[in-house]
Amino acid sequence: MVKLNKIYTRTGDDGSTGLVDGSRCAKHGLRVEAIGTVDEANSAIGLAAVVMAGGADAADLFRIQNDMFDLGADLATPLGDAGGADFAPSDMVLRMVAQQTLRLETAIDQVNQRLEPLASFVLPGGSEASARLHVARAAVRRAERSIAALAAQEPVNPAALTYINRLSDYLFVLARAANDDGTSEVKWVPGGSR
Repeated sequence: MVKLNKIYTRTGDDGSTGLVDGSRCAKHGLRVEAIGTVDEANSAIGLAAVVMAGGADAADLFRIQNDMFDLGADLATPLGDAGGADFAPSDMVLRMVAQQTLRLETAIDQVNQRLEPLASFVLPGGSEASARLHVARAAVRRAERSIAALAAQEPVNPAALTYINRLSDYLFVLARAANDDGTSEVKWVPGGSR
């Protein structure tokens, strides 16, 4: 259980931050960048969820926001057992697991059944909900790039990378569905404004 009695600690005033294992790292480092972009993406998902309040899709987004906190905790815990090779969760370490991605894949399949196949790229927009979902999708893609950059330098839980990749797919199909199940999407017209 997390308990925050004091919001400021002054321990980060030197440009470093603490990780779950007690180590400290630079706030400008790849790990903190990845954690920060996950936080930013989570905030964008929250904005989309507010616009979609009351529906089943909003409930899914709130569940995903919880997953995003799990993802941040995973990234904030640098190494698994065996020097990073084993990223299994334990009583003391929260890790992303395959089941979280499977839930996303099931949701993608369910939403995609309502949609016509794409015949063109779509512009991010249409309804307010769709536009906010596209902003969240773009933020998730940036988080994915940050996590991939970290993974190129240090061990990262493979389930974390899989989850963040699938999440952008989910947000894409949900954005399409938010435009009257795709019927009011704004299609890209190549060279249409030349």
